Amino acid sequence: MVRQRTLRQSVRASGIGLHSGRKVYMSLLPAGPDTGIVFRRTDLNPVVEVPARAELLREAVMCSTLVNDTGAKIMTIEHLMSALAGLGIDNCIVELSSPEVPIMDGSAGPFVFLIQSAGIHEQDKPKRFLRIRQPVQVQEGDKFARFEPYEGYRLSFGIEFKHPVFKTSSQSSVIDFSTAAYIKEVSRARTFGFMRELDQLRSNNLGLGASLDNVVALDEYRVVNHDGLRYDDEFVRHKILDAVGDLYLLGYPVLGAYTAYKSGHALNNKLVRAVLDDQAAWDIVTYDNEQTPPPIAFARGSLAPAA
Repeated sequence: MVRQRTLRQSVRASGIGLHSGRKVYMSLLPAGPDTGIVFRRTDLNPVVEVPARAELLREAVMCSTLVNDTGAKIMTIEHLMSALAGLGIDNCIVELSSPEVPIMDGSAGPFVFLIQSAGIHEQDKPKRFLRIRQPVQVQEGDKFARFEPYEGYRLSFGIEFKHPVFKTSSQSSVIDFSTAAYIKEVSRARTFGFMRELDQLRSNNLGLGASLDNVVALDEYRVVNHDGLRYDDEFVRHKILDAVGDLYLLGYPVLGAYTAYKSGHALNNKLVRAVLDDQAAWDIVTYDNEQTPPPIAFARGSLAPAA
């Protein structure tokens, strides 16, 4: 059967929060079958656990933030959630010493490396997939996000920015999801922002940890970072990276086609909630027969680090 996955051993890292600017220590720990992804605030007394569930996403301005019924927050979860989804991790405890997941280099690449370093353990319980059976769409003005039935997991994204850099960078991309495709084509795409917006963000206590080490910054004419872009279409690939993380709040890997135009964290979460609210639009499936592999390829065991 296709099995659930957790980490083979614990792994630790530290960094700063993109929005809080605070130092944070993070540990990724193995978890038992059917645990899901659970965040644990070790800086609180008593320690508070916040499961990665769509209904707990209460804030989605510039990042995805979980808030439980005690008011405990977990900010900027999307890049770590994306890496966990990309490597097919079903069960993991994420311990944090502050309210925000560290931003690392602004991509999911460092989280992929940490998971690979810990190793992947397959558990004696079938992996469950959420299969889209009927189309579901949410829309705000000209922005939309949609799920449709598809034998696999395909993500199509379009963006539109009026800036000189985007005239030479593709503003649309399509990825047929697999672990290999995710690591190579998506995981290293960094978050980006416009320098003209930084002062406004910081006046709202956001972006306090932003720097050229963790954000692709654009002035009025160009990319400011000396190392340039990692992909010619890094901007739209990062939007796909974010979507993979946001959609993992469904609680399961998806079998379906996701299409979005100018979507962000809030609209992605609105789509997730719309799917969960329409029980006729999906079902949960497993693949118990080794002769019938799932239509998503998850690499087995440890993988080579992302290049």
